[in-house]
Amino acid sequence: MKKVMILSGAGLSAESGICTFRDHDGLWENHDVMEVCSTQGWVKDRQKVSNFYNDRRRDLEFKEPNHAHKILAGLEEAYRGRIIHLTQNIDNLMEKAGAKDVIHLHGTLTDLRCEACTGTFPVGYAPQEGHETCPHCGNKRLRHNVVMFGEAAPEYSQLHQAIRHCTLFITIGTSGAVIDIVPIAKEFKHSILIDPKRQKIASIYDPKSYIDEYFEHFIQKKAGESMDDMMAIIREHMADRF
Repeated sequence: MKKVMILSGAGLSAESGICTFRDHDGLWENHDVMEVCSTQGWVKDRQKVSNFYNDRRRDLEFKEPNHAHKILAGLEEAYRGRIIHLTQNIDNLMEKAGAKDVIHLHGTLTDLRCEACTGTFPVGYAPQEGHETCPHCGNKRLRHNVVMFGEAAPEYSQLHQAIRHCTLFITIGTSGAVIDIVPIAKEFKHSILIDPKRQKIASIYDPKSYIDEYFEHFIQKKAGESMDDMMAIIREHMADRF
């Protein structure tokens, strides 16, 4: 059975007004990443890190899914069990669009995690104020449910499973700076790269190569503008019995 692996990044949600760390006016310029997104920063100043994610959560409440989110949610419904969507995004815009099975590789902004039992639970858009209690074990030592620099991302095992079981690889809105998409594309005969810009490979070994050279199809458009082209390729791929 043919299956589609989708790997999405910040570019998917950018059209909904979610700031990205890589933008010229993005969060990386306004915050020291190692202070608010790393294990070192968490140990040094838990409150500062909690405040950072409280702000992100508050901002997310008023963001709505864009056209790309809605099309991808519909794709999941149309090919139930045959779409594996892994996202680097921590927002819930895919879920707002109706998706049920998205795998969040870097965690979820609308949940908290217990540092004692590692259980997670939803808080929606409410700030973490310090008085919360884990519903699983009663511990009060809680943290954001977002993977930080300096710690493992448990869901990455799902990434490797998807590579083994899928026949078409689609990447949307990621430059490959966090997860290198070139080695993944090499594993597939059929692949689609969706990106409004041609991106050079971030490697000292091959600095002149472009990422799109490793993909079967390159749709050089924003996520929302690319959906018709993407869906045409997916329909053809899924209908092909060979």
